[in-house]
Amino acid sequence: MPLATTPSHAAARIQHLISPGGIEAWFVQDATVPLIAMEYAFGGGATQDPADKPGVGHMVASLIDEGSGDLDSKTFHERLDRRAIELSFASNRDYFRGSLRMLKDSRDEAFDLLRMALTSPHFDGADVERIRAQVISGLRRESSNPTALASRKFLEVAFGDHAYGRPANGTLKSVPTINTADMKDYFRRVLAKDTLRIAVVGDVDPATLGALLDKTFGGLPAKASLTPVADVEAARPPQRAFIPLDVPQTVVTFGGPGIKRHEPDFMAGYVVNHILGGGGLSSRLYKEVREKRGLAYSVYESLLWMDRSAIFIGNTGTRADRAGETVDAIEKEIRRIAEDGPTQQELDEAKSYLKGSQMLALDTSSKLASALLQYQLDKLPIDYIEKRNAIVDAVTLDDVRKAARRLWGQGLLTVIVGRAPQAAAQPAAATPPTAKN
Repeated sequence: MPLATTPSHAAARIQHLISPGGIEAWFVQDATVPLIAMEYAFGGGATQDPADKPGVGHMVASLIDEGSGDLDSKTFHERLDRRAIELSFASNRDYFRGSLRMLKDSRDEAFDLLRMALTSPHFDGADVERIRAQVISGLRRESSNPTALASRKFLEVAFGDHAYGRPANGTLKSVPTINTADMKDYFRRVLAKDTLRIAVVGDVDPATLGALLDKTFGGLPAKASLTPVADVEAARPPQRAFIPLDVPQTVVTFGGPGIKRHEPDFMAGYVVNHILGGGGLSSRLYKEVREKRGLAYSVYESLLWMDRSAIFIGNTGTRADRAGETVDAIEKEIRRIAEDGPTQQELDEAKSYLKGSQMLALDTSSKLASALLQYQLDKLPIDYIEKRNAIVDAVTLDDVRKAARRLWGQGLLTVIVGRAPQAAAQPAAATPPTAKN
């Protein structure tokens, strides 16, 4: 449902709400539609999975709404469906995240169901085995999906034994070994008030919201017990890995070390990345790979930042006999922008697009709530929405040329998944892979 506001108006109304019990949230009160959207996150995420059991957090996220409090799984979901309440959880690299969306008239029941999920999940044996079977089924599908295989291998090459190198949803080896004790231990250690960040947008007044937050989150432990996670820099390019898979289309995933969100070069990197591979039909990679050579239907590249590291990562798919040519074209364009940088016209057009697209990025209550949560996780100021366009405007041609050299001056980590022999998917002069396969 549309939120009839603009980012600048929304920013002017963002409140730093503190409930009577001390629960903090960024909050935009808006009665345009009778809807409330809440996004929240706890620190930890998949980095808190045991090293030999990746996927524990993912299993917890899949199970905590499968029966909670005095409700079994069937009754819990019937209550959600009856009131059109949308409730979901996910464990990503750094955070255990949740989303709640409801009509105003359903808010008390919605928050109460969330409270039960966060404080008294059942983890019943039958539910655990049903969810485990679903997760394993998904992992088996991924084992023959070239894009999924390429992404997993890329993170393994980039991060090695670090927690970021392990798949958040687990493996076919680890998921069968995860037991209820593992999940209860994760739940106990991760879900706590000291790492909790909340964003709420919608038709509710501050006093009512404060009471709801206290009732929902007030019973959680005061402090999390998280395993420390070390900073890590992605492996240095160039490196190449190949996974043979008998599929019609060869997939190429490429990337390398990125720029952390708090670093001064970040916005320059964000702008120049839009020029190279993030601008859809207008990006350099799209023009070179798709329009000029017809090598792929699509090609994209984006920045990805985490709490302890940052990478850039891209993906494309092509015919097996043209995979080497595709990688060559990508590497050539990346070398060109690293050496020469973009033009002033490209910079001006990218800045114009990024400023204008901000309006569309925040055009619903759910999108705005997600953005406000992300700004908190990125440790940005509460008025960042208002400041962002000026930050984009301040990026100079020298800034983006410097960022381009930093991002792409060393080449690429490349993972190719497709039909054997390997030679069909690599150029003759390819650098042999140095990462362990």
